Amino acid sequence: MNDKAVREVRGVSNRTPADRTVAVWDLPLRLWHWALAASVLAARFTPTVYDSLHRVVGYTVIGLLVFRLVWGFCGSRYARFRMIGVRLRAAPNYLWNLRRGITGRYIGLNPAGTLMLVALLLSLTVSAITGALSVTVTFFGVWWIEDTHAYASDAAIVLVALHVVGVVLMGMLQRENLIRAMITGRKRIRNRR
Repeated sequence: MNDKAVREVRGVSNRTPADRTVAVWDLPLRLWHWALAASVLAARFTPTVYDSLHRVVGYTVIGLLVFRLVWGFCGSRYARFRMIGVRLRAAPNYLWNLRRGITGRYIGLNPAGTLMLVALLLSLTVSAITGALSVTVTFFGVWWIEDTHAYASDAAIVLVALHVVGVVLMGMLQRENLIRAMITGRKRIRNRR
């Protein structure tokens, strides 16, 4: 019996596994992500109908944004903001290459994901702050506060829709379930063959 046959009989193979997983997103970041998604969805459908719930959800978003700011500096490796500048500078070239199907492999957020993170955080911050201001005595009924809140909220919803489409498309292009990765915290890493 040759050496290869002996290894196969014993259940040992000289091939390395094609894929393995690595922990990317920690539990606090995943909980933050899904809590923010639920809050934004609730905020979208509650204004003028369920104002008190809309207000509570808005304050929840503010709390979640504060948490993310703190976690961006003291969280786990892939939760930190340390690579944002580099990835934002790479975003235009990344998006240009994406139209040709060139995606590259990133363990954490790719440049497009980083751009989306920044855009969503900014639009949600503006929306939440102007929403909170609009219920104060000083700014209640002030047109530019209300308009800014409406425009920032609409922009956030458009960005959320683009985010979902982007996750689905990247999942198809890279043959990876990115939604599962945000649930489990683990992302598949392909070994080179």
